[in-house]
Amino acid sequence: MSQEYRTGREGEFTYRGHTLDELQEMELEEVAELLPARARRSITRGLGVQHHKLLEAAEDATAEETANDPIRTHVRDMPIVPSFVDLTFEVYDGQSFERVVVEPEMIGHYLGEFNLTRNSVEHGQAGIGATRSSKFVPLK
Repeated sequence: MSQEYRTGREGEFTYRGHTLDELQEMELEEVAELLPARARRSITRGLGVQHHKLLEAAEDATAEETANDPIRTHVRDMPIVPSFVDLTFEVYDGQSFERVVVEPEMIGHYLGEFNLTRNSVEHGQAGIGATRSSKFVPLK
């Protein structure tokens, strides 16, 4: 399996042979050609209105140097593009907004992948009355 991104000898991040600065200067269609198939298809088929609003909010945040202020969004199916790197998003998981800080290694994935919607269940021991058979405890 080939590695999509790697850190070069100097510690500089590269994604499919392009540095982060080169990726950030590219147009969205050029970046889409480098992304995995699912993210590429999402972009080439056309992003929705909410997706475009999120892209504009990310561009405004980088232009205003307010990268520390989180961008709140419900759009979990937005592919992470190079303009999102070093920004903080608060992604809605169905109950609350959880903070996601985008790093270069996340390019090509979706925002929702880094904010789980389901919690893991850890069951305890059954108590008295939990089952029908536990109602009849011998009185010794």
